[in-house]
Amino acid sequence: MSITVNGVEITEAMVQAEQANHEDTASPRDAAVQQLVLHQLLLQKASENGFDTANEGQAIGALLDQELSFTPADEAACQAYYDANPQYFKQGENAVASHILFPLGQGDELAASLAKAKAQGVLEQVQANPDSFAALAAEHSTCPSGKQGGDLGQFGRGQMVPEFEQAVFSTEAGQITPNLVETQFGYHIIQVKQRAEGGQLAFADVFPRLQQYLNEMAGRQAMHEYLSSLVKAADIQGFSMPAL
Repeated sequence: MSITVNGVEITEAMVQAEQANHEDTASPRDAAVQQLVLHQLLLQKASENGFDTANEGQAIGALLDQELSFTPADEAACQAYYDANPQYFKQGENAVASHILFPLGQGDELAASLAKAKAQGVLEQVQANPDSFAALAAEHSTCPSGKQGGDLGQFGRGQMVPEFEQAVFSTEAGQITPNLVETQFGYHIIQVKQRAEGGQLAFADVFPRLQQYLNEMAGRQAMHEYLSSLVKAADIQGFSMPAL
């Protein structure tokens, strides 16, 4: 049985062409047909409203601009959402740090001792002159971050191996770890640049992103309701549209 939308046929060739865009879904064919049905409904509605459908995408865009509306989230609405959902606005303890990585030393005990001695020597240099950290990282570190002065950026608890994490979160911001930190990757000299305790994010800090999020959600809801109304009013044969 052929598929029609208010008497307009959706051909098998159209379905096959569209299906390539939905291969990552549970049912690519059904997803393709659904997309084609919605597209046809919007195109028909655009034509009814007097839009030139020679350029289908442009016509549908103009239709949606005209038909979709929602009240943008103002500061009060954002504050209300923030107050009602505090669990979404928590931040764990985090830090910004750099490191210089040395290999553990492979082979015999002598190689291991020499590797550690080299790392210890550089540790003493950076402790005596912290401003040399980036240059020494570029010179000695076996981590790719050495090219950026050892910079690892910001990370939170649970993102680094335990020994590294423990050293970072027990060192004050602006300080260099007093001893070498040994992990499975080697010996680290760590410079902790910033530390931030976990806790509730301030409303002022999340307001711009929260406002954008709420507006996006409102826009999606408006689109959902509009498409649902078009499906309910349509005569669709040969395919059962799922609930939107």
